[in-house]
Amino acid sequence: MQNSLLQTFTTKYQSAPFNDIKEEHFLPAFQELIKVSEKEIDGIVENREEPTFENVIEALAFSGEKLEVVSSIFFNLNSAETNDEIQKIAQEVSPLLTEFSANISQNKALFEKIKKVFDQKEKYSLNDEQQMLLNETYKGFVRSGALLNEADKEKFKNISIELSTKSLQFGQNVLAETNNYFKHITEEKELAGIPEAILQQYRDEAKERNLDGFVVTLQYPSFLPLMTYAENRELRKELALANGKKSFQNNEFDNQNLIKEIIALKQQKAKLLGYKNYADYVLEERMAKSPEKVKSFLNELLEKAKPFAEKEIEELKTLAKADGIEQMESYDHTFYAEKLRKQKFDIDDEELKPYFQLEKVQDAVFGLAKTLFGLEFKETTEIQKYHEEVKTYEIFEGGTFKALLYTDYFPRKGKRAGAWMTSFKSQSIKNGKNNRPHISVVCNFSKPTSDTPSLLTFQEVTTLFHEFGHALHGILANTTYPNLSGTSVKWDFVELPSQFLENYCYEPEFLKTFAKHYETGEVLPNEKILKISDSKNFMEGYQTLRQIGFGILDMGYHTIPEKVADIKTFEVEETKATNLYPSNPETVMSTSFSHIFQGGYSAGYYSYKWAEVLDADAFQYFKENGIFNPEIAAKYKVLLSSGGTKDPMELYKNFRGSEPKVESLLKRAFG
Repeated sequence: MQNSLLQTFTTKYQSAPFNDIKEEHFLPAFQELIKVSEKEIDGIVENREEPTFENVIEALAFSGEKLEVVSSIFFNLNSAETNDEIQKIAQEVSPLLTEFSANISQNKALFEKIKKVFDQKEKYSLNDEQQMLLNETYKGFVRSGALLNEADKEKFKNISIELSTKSLQFGQNVLAETNNYFKHITEEKELAGIPEAILQQYRDEAKERNLDGFVVTLQYPSFLPLMTYAENRELRKELALANGKKSFQNNEFDNQNLIKEIIALKQQKAKLLGYKNYADYVLEERMAKSPEKVKSFLNELLEKAKPFAEKEIEELKTLAKADGIEQMESYDHTFYAEKLRKQKFDIDDEELKPYFQLEKVQDAVFGLAKTLFGLEFKETTEIQKYHEEVKTYEIFEGGTFKALLYTDYFPRKGKRAGAWMTSFKSQSIKNGKNNRPHISVVCNFSKPTSDTPSLLTFQEVTTLFHEFGHALHGILANTTYPNLSGTSVKWDFVELPSQFLENYCYEPEFLKTFAKHYETGEVLPNEKILKISDSKNFMEGYQTLRQIGFGILDMGYHTIPEKVADIKTFEVEETKATNLYPSNPETVMSTSFSHIFQGGYSAGYYSYKWAEVLDADAFQYFKENGIFNPEIAAKYKVLLSSGGTKDPMELYKNFRGSEPKVESLLKRAFG
């Protein structure tokens, strides 16, 4: 069988040849490419020349390139277009890759060469990026068990393999639970308050399932409008319970024991390396440096935000009481928050949606990238895609090819919830050639209906800008080594570009350029634009407390795992300072907390708020000098293109001229 993954890609820009890839190609491709990569490592180890930066550190950085590309293709499909077969392959492949990685990091002869170069680094004339690569390579090996004795190395490797499969299973369980639930409604009166455009979406979903009436799912574009507009409180409660029960139902997709197993394994891993807990291990390599500093940061924000949050909730309770609700529950929050928002700012998401056609919002973000960074986007049909809904764009700067972009915007059964940016190929410079990146932005927006295009809520507009901020970090990457390129930065720095770009959505002069009615072309009235801008901090206290709660819970799981006897009890106890509604015994958040149990945010969820300090401070710099200021944009472009080649604080200070101030965030959030 000819395996397209093992051939040289002859597609344009050597992009992924999706039309030729078959599922049965993946496992043999991984097996073969692991062997190829092992031979590359053997070549480094067996080289009899004196170990140097070039023949050890640089050679290692460029090893396994094809394996990395195939891994990116496979795991991106597992997130955006999965099925039972791909999930089964993932369970086989993940341990193979983890073992391969562990074998490299625990290769004694290889580490001796790395250490020799590291110990003699003064004799090399290394530039900043080379110095960073050497330091990161050495630390990476030490943090992966290179200094352990042989027995502990084996333990470390087995823990890593087990963690990879359990984390994968966690995500598969959440996806299964999301897909397994739907609410079939035959009577339209049960959906009172829900706008016609959403009702049409529910009709279309029912039709797809060969049912009459309406179908609501737990996919975000289906679930959120019901929670926002449905006057039927019992229906809101039912959907909220279904969403809150995901992987918390004592069935085959239950994640409670998996959580305990995952955090216990992480604790074992950290202790093997001499750390008190997993958070200590993780945060050593973050800007925050320690759990104590993270907790102090979160508590400072909690103290400032809680009075604002409590005041906001009291306003909602007043509205609810007018409807006869004496005890407001969490499933009432979104409904009454929307009512209050409409009352305060005369803003209705459904009224705004016709002004935010997906294609126009995308044009706006492309235009912003052109204004700030000189990028041009051109849609192309010459790039193979993994699904017909995906669109592809060539990106140019000054006529030179800069990057390839895939966009994938609508929910599907095989796509996990949420929104994310990823890449199919990293940027790097090798043998004088700048290999440009292939970037992907994946979201879950409302699909076009039979009579309307895809129209976004304002929150979805900010989501697109957020993910595109990450994408720009990848698109503008301009480093030599792939493992320092683009978003390969400290985890609490990675959210700066994404959160920074969201700020533009609230700027009236920018909003006017794209907020236009999809039928008439009429610009969103000025008073509405000003109200969007004014409403930026609506419910900011509550949202801040919610994010702080997630951060505290994450820290709890990764600093005191021995106290996790019962998932629900632990979650309630850890988040009690941030909870403003009664806890429902039937629901829990942890069992679908994919960010920390499947993704890369373990002991790092605080970074969203940490990066908000950076983005508030950075955007303030633009605001003071013009939001499209070319000189500041040029400095910011340097920050983005530098990836992980310098310490993030150094990059930030080079851009801003000073360290970020937490006051910038507090001022933006609470005045």
